Amino acid sequence: MNWHRYVSLLPFILLSVAQAFQPLSIRQVMRSRSHQAYHGYQMTYASRTEEEFETREANRAQPRTGLAQSLLNFALSSPLWKYVLVPQARANIVKTAESNGVRWNEALEWIKVQGPWDGQDKMPSGVDYPEYYLKPFHAYEEGNINWGAAWEQELAGRAVGARNFPEYGPNGEDAFRSAFDEALDELGSVVPQDSTIVDLGCGTGTSTRRLAERYSQAKNIIGIDLSPNMVVVGKRLLELAPKGVDEGGPWVTTIQPDDRIELKIGDAASTGLPDSSADVVNIGLVVHELPTAASITLCEEAHRILKPGGQLWLTEMDFDSPAFAAQRSNPLLFSLIRSTEPFLDEYADGCADLRAYIAETYQDVKICAATGRHYALIATKPIESRNDVADASQMDNIIDDRRFDADGSYAVADTHLKTWETKKN
Repeated sequence: MNWHRYVSLLPFILLSVAQAFQPLSIRQVMRSRSHQAYHGYQMTYASRTEEEFETREANRAQPRTGLAQSLLNFALSSPLWKYVLVPQARANIVKTAESNGVRWNEALEWIKVQGPWDGQDKMPSGVDYPEYYLKPFHAYEEGNINWGAAWEQELAGRAVGARNFPEYGPNGEDAFRSAFDEALDELGSVVPQDSTIVDLGCGTGTSTRRLAERYSQAKNIIGIDLSPNMVVVGKRLLELAPKGVDEGGPWVTTIQPDDRIELKIGDAASTGLPDSSADVVNIGLVVHELPTAASITLCEEAHRILKPGGQLWLTEMDFDSPAFAAQRSNPLLFSLIRSTEPFLDEYADGCADLRAYIAETYQDVKICAATGRHYALIATKPIESRNDVADASQMDNIIDDRRFDADGSYAVADTHLKTWETKKN
């Protein structure tokens, strides 16, 4: 019997079953109050009318419970998932990349020989891995603490971009990140002259380099990541400054060296940077990979290192969007996604807690849709702390939420490929 043939079909069989579970419509339960309290934090969403608020603040679809969900949870922790479906998920993202003109395999072979890598992945003394960081991530058994994850991070980023903006093919990631740039501009992002930008959870530095490219007035751009592998590869790429394939080079994108960029190995929740030393703290596509408590700790650290009046920029997946709500309402379909994202359920459930903390701690909090399933948020560190304000009630915990139009529809159309697609037909 040809087991490989049947194994390769298993994800598609599960996907077919998942479609059978798909509800005819997303259950929408309207909130009747404009104040929501979560774990001791309270926030108010700015809204033109109560009716508009209730329409746009529909609850996210929740995962199913019961026997079916229990069986799925068991499958996610079984050898079947680890040795069959997770590799299949990786194969699918590689196929997506190659189908859209991202030369994954060629770029991977090139970066592998740009070392030496052995022995370079040492942690600085005094920096330890939190327990959550040791879980398997993104189809890598060692999570982010291995060379494979570091070599392939920017390749995967190009594939994710192609999935979100398939009409742009190999340049989908540029369109994807531009959508966040435009959303932050819309919300009033400010980068002063001679400023310091800190990029938490920078990986190999894709986001850090983009910040440097966009904000020539910044004096320092510091990227911090807990994976020594990621930081070492990111530094090597800055040294090599390869051209992208569209310019005849070996890498998936052209990299410009920039002396203002500093990539550091460290815990983004405990950076060691001085108090009130940063003008902007960027956390881009990071917190969906963390437990909620760790995400709040990250925002606490951002608050500590920001100067009064400095801005927190947070860009992330939005499980209030119809696209992600539909996926999450289908347990089988969502399980295929969260097989390589161990904290995705907790992230989806904890988004309200995280935003409530931000509303409680920062001021002038604004959020808008960036893509059809992602948001951008800006929050400002108060000039005066709550302890210094005689009447703390003067610091209203308000979030100016612009993600939904007046009719309740999400403000940006979803262009993402269907789960089973690898290319736009």
